[in-house]
Amino acid sequence: MPSSTMPPSIQTNAACRELARRIRIHAVRMTHLAGSSHVGSSLSLAELLAVLYRSILRITPETIDDPDRDRLILSKGHACAGLYAALAECGFFPVEWLDDFYHDGARLPGHATAEGIPGIEVSSGSLGHGLGIACGLALAGKRDGRPFRVFTVLSDGECDEGSIWEAVLFAPHHRLDNLVAIVDYNKIQSLDRVEDVLGLEPLADKWRAFGWATREVDGHDVGQIEETLRGLPFEPGKPSCLIAHTVKGKGVSFMENTVLWHYRSPQGEEYQRALEELEATV
Repeated sequence: MPSSTMPPSIQTNAACRELARRIRIHAVRMTHLAGSSHVGSSLSLAELLAVLYRSILRITPETIDDPDRDRLILSKGHACAGLYAALAECGFFPVEWLDDFYHDGARLPGHATAEGIPGIEVSSGSLGHGLGIACGLALAGKRDGRPFRVFTVLSDGECDEGSIWEAVLFAPHHRLDNLVAIVDYNKIQSLDRVEDVLGLEPLADKWRAFGWATREVDGHDVGQIEETLRGLPFEPGKPSCLIAHTVKGKGVSFMENTVLWHYRSPQGEEYQRALEELEATV
């Protein structure tokens, strides 16, 4: 079916899948050139970023200073290769900037950095801080009568941090239904599987018990992600939590579900094979 005659939902889903594929290609190339870490973490959230920037967030390169724009905080700031790639692909800054990622003196540091990078709201990477900052922004928006929403993307390992649960308590108390927490639940953290380091289950029930309206999705199904986020807030008067079940290293067969690719850099034959697999993805 020609794209011009496709239903809008099909066109949107196709665009999101292609953006996710390109985010992954960029992330693999960026970490290869930099000899840097966290490629697996960047690959797991590609569809989440694609749907957010293509379909959900009320922000464009032209409105990055609009006080009513939506805000996105990547609390798992070590996965910034994916975020930088998404922003570049959506026109916030030139794609060429990605080439010197994580190099000394480069525009794009190895953790998400707001200074001089259009579209980055908050410098992040010290885990456990993003949700608290998001709560403050959402509370300020409520008190100022602003229509913007605040989204923050957390890692599952980050949910080991006590500061996360302080913020989880804070948001429902202040009825922050303009706040959305998205957990990239890829089940692997820096050195081991989450269940073996500090088990989180039953994770969704815990968020609900703290007063959040909570949904769970397949974090690689762009249609399911978009349909769910179109329903924000999930319940009036409550902050929303989306638990996205994902695969660490998604899209590259030998990176998927392995602890090794939290820190390993794709080089040599592994790099070429990763690119070949991603470029062949439909």
